[in-house]
Amino acid sequence: MNNTIRSACALLCGLCASAAMAQSSVTVYGIVDSGLVYTTNINAAGDNILKMPSLTSSFPSRIGFRGTEDLGNGLQAFFVLENGFGLDSGTIGQGNRLFGRQANVGLKGAFGTFTLGRQNNMTYLAPQKADVLGPNLFAIGSIDGYLPNARSDNAIGYLGVFSGVTVGATYSTGRDTSAAGGPAATNCAGEVAGNSKACRQVTGMLAYDTKAFGVSASYDVLYGNTGAAGGLASSANTDKRTTLNGYAMLGATKIGAGIIARKLRAVTGPSDLDLYYLGVSHPLTPAVVIDAQVAKRDTKDSPNDVTFMAARATYNFSRRTAVYAAIGQMKNKGTSAVALDAGGTVGAGKTQNGLMGGLRHMF
Repeated sequence: MNNTIRSACALLCGLCASAAMAQSSVTVYGIVDSGLVYTTNINAAGDNILKMPSLTSSFPSRIGFRGTEDLGNGLQAFFVLENGFGLDSGTIGQGNRLFGRQANVGLKGAFGTFTLGRQNNMTYLAPQKADVLGPNLFAIGSIDGYLPNARSDNAIGYLGVFSGVTVGATYSTGRDTSAAGGPAATNCAGEVAGNSKACRQVTGMLAYDTKAFGVSASYDVLYGNTGAAGGLASSANTDKRTTLNGYAMLGATKIGAGIIARKLRAVTGPSDLDLYYLGVSHPLTPAVVIDAQVAKRDTKDSPNDVTFMAARATYNFSRRTAVYAAIGQMKNKGTSAVALDAGGTVGAGKTQNGLMGGLRHMF
């Protein structure tokens, strides 16, 4: 009888210890960011416009939920649900998805992180430390709208950091289930029986970072299928991007540069485009930061090149709240019509100038 009681007590104590070990937490976080933007030459007539942008200002607005559970022995379970929205009207972003920025679950340990669901892929992650303007309204994302929207539906991902070396990869069985249009919604749900390439996507990244400098390289291939946007109307059509990015710290000043080589094999024919960027970020004071960047898109065997430049000043009231102002220019050659402001319009072949100011709060 005593042995039975002792065994029951030992089992109860073990269960209590396991329950205590499996601690969990959920965090609500977000960014609300908006302002006003003025741009010239928005059409062939050369008209100008003043508006409140919907896609982004200095950072895209969002609300997210992040949860973790400690499983013991250094192992954690986690989830991320992140919704993007336009602060100008409250509309849902990323192709009308409820959690269009991220919706995934995974495991994290000394081996790295495994993730299942909609997630940022390696083309999204690779340039982040080198691209000083990031997802700013005037930025290289205006030239290639995929870059700030490089996420994959139906994906399994891995990311590991080992003594300064970062390795990562994603594989998607159907890269984009939304048909709402735009760079974040290209109607390629995939998972087609008998077609192992339909709407598949593979991305990979290798990076190395120290306190003084860092370099990263990534590879990304998207396959198409019937009805997909961007000219990828067949699984034989592909859109490939290879990136090489780097940054160096000169005291408190960061210099970042990179190249994004894109090879598009669409139904309209092949197209090769190289995007080069160079930027600098410098804190004038603990509260004031200046960022500037130049970039060029070279379209092979075509006069339709694009040259971009922008500068931004940010005043941080605190770690959570800031005001900012930016100026920029997008110079289109030939029949190119790349707008300075992401999601905006410009007359073909015209140079567009812009001014922007806004307010950002993080929580």
